Amino acid sequence: MKKRNLLVTIAVLGIAAGAAYATRSSWMSGPATAQGPRRPRLVSVELAKAERKSVPVDVDAIGTVTPISSVALKSRLETTIVAVHFEDGAKVNEGDLLFTLDARQIDAQIEQAEGVLAKDQAQLEGAQRDLRRYTDLVGKGATTQVNVDNAKTQSDTLIGTIKADQAALDNLRVQKSYTTIRAPFAGRISVANVKVGNFVRPADTQPLAVINQMAPVYVTFAIPQRTLVDLRDAMGKGDSKVIATVPGHRRSEDGKVAMVENTVDATTGMVTVRGIMNNARETLWPGTIVQTKLIIRSEDSVVVPTVAVQRSQNGNYVFVVRDGVAKVQPVKVDRTFQGSSVISEGLAGDESVVVDGQLLLSDGSRVEPRARKAGA
Repeated sequence: MKKRNLLVTIAVLGIAAGAAYATRSSWMSGPATAQGPRRPRLVSVELAKAERKSVPVDVDAIGTVTPISSVALKSRLETTIVAVHFEDGAKVNEGDLLFTLDARQIDAQIEQAEGVLAKDQAQLEGAQRDLRRYTDLVGKGATTQVNVDNAKTQSDTLIGTIKADQAALDNLRVQKSYTTIRAPFAGRISVANVKVGNFVRPADTQPLAVINQMAPVYVTFAIPQRTLVDLRDAMGKGDSKVIATVPGHRRSEDGKVAMVENTVDATTGMVTVRGIMNNARETLWPGTIVQTKLIIRSEDSVVVPTVAVQRSQNGNYVFVVRDGVAKVQPVKVDRTFQGSSVISEGLAGDESVVVDGQLLLSDGSRVEPRARKAGA
């Protein structure tokens, strides 16, 4: 009896399950049927406008800051340092006194040379008096012509001696000028490698100090040879511009192209370019590695945010939204510039393109725009 009741129960449950399965469409979709047909799903996306504007044609490179003028100060005399007139690393102006050297020996030599010159000048005056006297006497027949000639020879000899004395004195005065070392141009000076009391000489390999010109400065970098023709044309028109930025900082310096090397490196296909930067704020320090941007010219182009450009096996494309429908639009990207892509083919400007939400889109998807995130 128990077995029979169990079979009956199983049969009843099976019939109930079959009935529920057969009527599933009615009890699962009943509310939806009451609400009418389901609306097509809308994809929420962010949009941006394709713009037509002037965009610079530029080349990015890594450059090195080099001073236009750099001098290593050395002594021309064998003597000692008696005074240092600057602070290490200070900014100096042209003509500033930097070092004073011991000049006592040269001062003594100058006094000696002045004494020799004065003696020879006195002898010359005596010889010229003798010449005048003998000249008067020979006219009266009181002396011979030989005495006149000898007096003239003595006078001429002393004239030559005085010239030599004056030259020796001038040389010593030049040597005296070497005892004061001044800045040949304005710039930044290094640490003083010698202090008061150090003995210096011309044969020393280490300079007393080094001065680097800080404004203006050179920035040297290399560009591909394919841009050389455009660059030379821009230089002829005066349109070239160089911007140098220290990595990790926003401050930069502007300048222009000063020189293009006369040969292309055959191993790399690069040509060296040197830009001259005003550097009035001393942003660029000699020896610094900087990010350089060479602006060759500006062109009127269509630009879109780079995040709008998608890539596929068939090339680049963007989603263009018209009347709430996203369409795939193939494009050709010429270059990128500061987060934007320059479109050479595919867009005319003023189109609405999708910049976020592309992963959920396909050609013909219906979309609804949403506000762009702050800073996007």
